[in-house]
Amino acid sequence: MSDKPIPAVLLLADGTVAYGQAFGAIGTTTGEICFNTGMTGYQEVFTDPSYFGQILIMNSAHIGNYGVKETDVESDSVKISGLIGRNLEDQYSRKMAKGSLNDYLKANKIVSIEGVDTRALVAHIRTRGAMNCIISSETTNIEVLKKKLAEVPDMDGLELASKVSTTKTYELGDKNSSIRIAVMDYGVKKNILNCMVERGAYVKVFPAKTSLEEIKKFQPHGYFISNGPGDPAPMDYAISTLKQILKEEKPVFGICLGHQLLALANDIPTFKMHHGHRGLNHPVKNLITGKSEITTQNHGFGVDPEAVKKAKHIEVTHVNLNDKSIEGIRVKGKPAFSVQYHPEATPGPHDSRYLFDEFLALIRENKN
Repeated sequence: MSDKPIPAVLLLADGTVAYGQAFGAIGTTTGEICFNTGMTGYQEVFTDPSYFGQILIMNSAHIGNYGVKETDVESDSVKISGLIGRNLEDQYSRKMAKGSLNDYLKANKIVSIEGVDTRALVAHIRTRGAMNCIISSETTNIEVLKKKLAEVPDMDGLELASKVSTTKTYELGDKNSSIRIAVMDYGVKKNILNCMVERGAYVKVFPAKTSLEEIKKFQPHGYFISNGPGDPAPMDYAISTLKQILKEEKPVFGICLGHQLLALANDIPTFKMHHGHRGLNHPVKNLITGKSEITTQNHGFGVDPEAVKKAKHIEVTHVNLNDKSIEGIRVKGKPAFSVQYHPEATPGPHDSRYLFDEFLALIRENKN
């Protein structure tokens, strides 16, 4: 940081104000505030497309102390709208790093604020719930910022997946593989694709609004429904396509937003959570095996548990051990399942990567 720090201010929709110093790009940014409790993996978090449209609190006291590296990414750019930290570090110690967090945020034009009591702020969000906020290092005039913040749309009802989806198809893996997987890209992370390719699959990634007719030209053996940002309920195009995919009777695997879309395609509604789940240490129980797993999570919407109880064709397979929310479902009589959390876990523990093995095993079984 410079010898003369530039003042910055954070304003929440409920009127809460926090003052600090500018970090990264100078400017003004808006979005829904959320928090992540992970102590590492910040670059992967910042580049996760599921965070598009959100201003992120990193709850760990020091962020940036191991710098940045071009391979530690989940997409081609930083996807968060802004960053809040207690100590955002310009200095770093990792020899493999190619630059500082400060320079990285500047290059990606991410407005950030440091010097904020992030633990107190997280406690406030946990109590009051998710809401919009604004960060500015251009002005500290609260009345001016209130007017700008009032113009920001709520995340509830906001369709964002099509904004982060690929604009053209691309392929990964061995073209001669016996397993071809069509990936519906609503904000897919690079390491989700890697987890399928590493297991021998050949994947083709399709833009969000691709028709099933076009996808079927690839002759896939299975379909993957990706993670992504925003509210799943307004995604009529995705829900319609997924309903058609389910009629194909081929294996379907959904993660996070894909989990919510699988529920919606089966007439199970979703809802906006109070403050969501984001972090690297959420305990989940697999109801089929009875085993627990520590999971990486990033979601602000969930599947309606009351509607699931009434749906005879849906089985709950995983539950969150903290709040009993639904973390996994399968469609009875069809080779289709999904989880709310992130089994690729970058960053995070690899307890749940078995789900990719189960998906490919389901494809092989279905083929035979």
